[in-house]
Amino acid sequence: MMPCITYRKACVKFAEDVYEPAEDSFLLADAALKFAKKGMKILEIGTGTGFVSAVIQSNLDVDLLATDINPHAVKCACDNGVLTIRADMFSAFKPLKYFDMIIFNPPYLPTLEEDKVPGWLNYAFDGGVDGTGPLCRFLENVSLHLCSTGIILLLISSLTGIEKTKLLMEEAGFGSEVVVKEKCFFEELVVLKGILRDRPQKR
Repeated sequence: MMPCITYRKACVKFAEDVYEPAEDSFLLADAALKFAKKGMKILEIGTGTGFVSAVIQSNLDVDLLATDINPHAVKCACDNGVLTIRADMFSAFKPLKYFDMIIFNPPYLPTLEEDKVPGWLNYAFDGGVDGTGPLCRFLENVSLHLCSTGIILLLISSLTGIEKTKLLMEEAGFGSEVVVKEKCFFEELVVLKGILRDRPQKR
């Protein structure tokens, strides 16, 4: 019997070789509930157990899809009621500006070759040499899948560099703001909301 965590009406089971929800997951779920609205088309990249998506689904009527490169995570998230496909970030999608919200908790630990974790779990932690590898890949492609009035939510650690991440977002065409933050052991966790700088103006 796998352990279960209940949060905002969501009960999520865990699985071996899949990142378990922790403080970063809880913070991202809080931010997602703050900005998600009924009827939104939402994509979560790297869903893991499906925790954040399950929280959203259990609180709001949305059209939600998730991806993960880890086959164990895909099965776990599906078992938790989250429609999940196996993909390396956006690799399964055509460049259609479809989603109203795209959520990502990128692997952000600076990781040298000797620091890698054996097996699929490494994908949940490995941020590359400076901790921004997966983040940069995400930012290079996300605008191809985000509708013009959509938003992105990124969970970022001070280990990666919050101001550095804001600069990377700016270079990718996004304005950014911190929407929630929390001190956690040896790091500060923040959720950054990004909007396209050339998005249509409301009238």
